[in-house]
Amino acid sequence: MPKNAATKSARDRIMAVAEELFYREGIRAVGVDTIIAQSGVAKTTLYRYFPSKDDLVVAYLEERNRRFWLLFEEAVNQHTDALAQLLAVFEWIDELLAQPECYGCPFLITSTEFPELDYPGHQVAVAHKYKVRDRLTELAKNACTSNPQQLAAHLLLLMDGASVERRLFGLSESGSGLKAAATTVINAHLS
Repeated sequence: MPKNAATKSARDRIMAVAEELFYREGIRAVGVDTIIAQSGVAKTTLYRYFPSKDDLVVAYLEERNRRFWLLFEEAVNQHTDALAQLLAVFEWIDELLAQPECYGCPFLITSTEFPELDYPGHQVAVAHKYKVRDRLTELAKNACTSNPQQLAAHLLLLMDGASVERRLFGLSESGSGLKAAATTVINAHLS
């Protein structure tokens, strides 16, 4: 059972265990019985909050999405210069990818595990990526780049590539180099 389990609600314990296990081991590899055992709740309690495993997966991804956007905007809002705001996103993701507990992007992991377009978790992952691309486009427009939509698409490719690299190869002594790569691509799009 996770630390501070006694002070967390049953739903919070379920979510904490599911998040840790889904992210580290994969959604298909983690059964509901494992989540029940590690969160210390009854099966009926889990199903009261999450009628199916798919509902739990969606809740997990929605929580990851909520936290992603808080941290994304925190990185952006540290700067007033539009170009610095755009670059700050990639500095933040570089730092995120350098953390030992990082296994890459949970949205990419989920969409890879569940490539079916109608799977609820896949749909949450795709919606997240659309929103990231749209926000990068907005930041690129603010930075007066020559083709903000194209730049945002390229930057999303870099971001996702760095995340997949982290998942495949683990921590690198030299870091992901995402900010440096993003800087190169952004500079090529400056008017």
